[in-house]
Amino acid sequence: MKLASTASACPCGRLDARQKPLAFAQCCGQYLDDFAATPAPDAQSLMRSRYSAFVLERADYLLATWHVLTRPAALNFAPGRKWLGLQVRSQRLLVPPEYAEVEFVARCSTAGRAMRLHERSRFICEGGRWFYLNGDQL
Repeated sequence: MKLASTASACPCGRLDARQKPLAFAQCCGQYLDDFAATPAPDAQSLMRSRYSAFVLERADYLLATWHVLTRPAALNFAPGRKWLGLQVRSQRLLVPPEYAEVEFVARCSTAGRAMRLHERSRFICEGGRWFYLNGDQL
């Protein structure tokens, strides 16, 4: 498991009001480190925290935030994969408002080969918690 310093910039790349990178502890770290008491407040925050969990290889968080209807039994991380950045393209609440979509592009490299994942992810809010439901690659 990879570790992130709580003072280092969050892997998701979220910026504060002054356009400075948010620290991991003030951004996704609060959700990854205390899932039980600190759920992500919206679909975009959950998506960003799940990206950070992929960067840090936190299968526990990824599985806990994956909806029970679509959750895999286990996750395997690609050896040597390096995540390079995240760009959120859009987000929107759906009808009913317990559903949301977030479109993003995540860049990574594996064995020196660059790749990008462009996805429109769907999320559902149940009991005050957002969960990843599924997504379509674009």
